[in-house]
Amino acid sequence: MNRPKRPVGDCCEQPPLKDRPLMSPIQAGGLAAVFKVLANDTRLRLLHALVRADELCVTDLAASLGMKAQAVSNQLQRLSDLGILASRRDGNSIHYWLVDRCVQGLLEQGWCLMEEAGDRTPLTERAAQCCGDGTDA
Repeated sequence: MNRPKRPVGDCCEQPPLKDRPLMSPIQAGGLAAVFKVLANDTRLRLLHALVRADELCVTDLAASLGMKAQAVSNQLQRLSDLGILASRRDGNSIHYWLVDRCVQGLLEQGWCLMEEAGDRTPLTERAAQCCGDGTDA
């Protein structure tokens, strides 16, 4: 595996959000675009699989999600276009890994928010109605 190691440390070298000026409409639009790409149950599952395994080929990712390789490849391309993933070819296989240090923390925070909100509201029930119960991959 000849790829650069992911850098460790804080996600950003920027001041904390509370210390930054109010985001501009352009910045808000950019952030909304990031969340739009991430707001997909398949992409979130792919990211979680990559966090757990560090690097996986498309075939293994497809098997773990119970999907066809082409469908997984399309979703991986969206994440790669955003700069979250990198890939390398190994013969007939393409392997993907996370390159953005913020992603794991964002997923952990989102999961925490979902679990805590689930204690207060029927968020998980609404998600199941909207997106399925997760068993039909």
